Amino acid sequence: MSKDHWKDGKALTTPMTSSRRGFILGSAAAGLGAGFAIASGPVQGQAIKTDFDGISCEEVMVASDGTDIPAYIAKPAGTGTKFPTILVISEIFGVHEYIADTCRRLAKLGYLAMAPDLFTRAGDPNEFGTIAEIMTNVVMKTPDRQVIADLKSCLAWAFAHGGDAARAGITGFCWGGRITWLACAQIDELKAGVAWYGRLTGDNTADFPLNPLDVAHELKAPVLGLYGGKDTGIPLESVDAMRAALTAQGASASAKLSRIDVYPDAPHAFHADYRASYQAGPATDGWKKLQDWFRQHSL
Repeated sequence: MSKDHWKDGKALTTPMTSSRRGFILGSAAAGLGAGFAIASGPVQGQAIKTDFDGISCEEVMVASDGTDIPAYIAKPAGTGTKFPTILVISEIFGVHEYIADTCRRLAKLGYLAMAPDLFTRAGDPNEFGTIAEIMTNVVMKTPDRQVIADLKSCLAWAFAHGGDAARAGITGFCWGGRITWLACAQIDELKAGVAWYGRLTGDNTADFPLNPLDVAHELKAPVLGLYGGKDTGIPLESVDAMRAALTAQGASASAKLSRIDVYPDAPHAFHADYRASYQAGPATDGWKKLQDWFRQHSL
């Protein structure tokens, strides 16, 4: 059997092999609790399970700089229509059931949602039992420049496979929230982004040369930031600094269109319905704001 791989919008047919971890964890066969990240802790009973009615879901492989990047795709069923495209960027736990379900929720809204496994080269987060181990062995071995290049390749695949090149956005959670800010400063094709509690500051190194605060003034696409007032890992001082940078003299038009909303009593990962940190009120309100934001920016 063969499978189409994609590079710069062109199909490259190569032998199909199984991914390193049976990648498509969000399949119809997965029961509640199956396929969730081990290191994130026990799966909570309120975890949302979106059905497959009216949507199509699959795993694809996208060629990017010599590596095949697995990606989970969910889109409305049927063909012949160009769908607005949303990149969905995971937490440090990778593309597990929660991220796949988020893609299905977006597909139900009419989007082609694509969640790429951006940790493919570094390893599988599920091989490690703690957040510290994932950070050391996976996240810190995934440079920002590599991530941005992979996202560009994924967009090329999406635009050649039913996605509308004029309507592309991005959303991400935690690590993916930080990437959302960076992508909206570096990828021309993106029209809007929604960053869920992504870190805004940090050390500048060769592999991670810029943080969101460093690029706030030069955003190419407006970003809605959704943050928790009781997030112990993202000080409100950094949120205030980001707000100031977005409105500073000389900031881009997209920066000035951007906005950060803070839920005062919410902790980190308040949207992660499978975790104990989940808060239904802020999560539901944030999801509504995501939809409004994308519609506002013609997605």
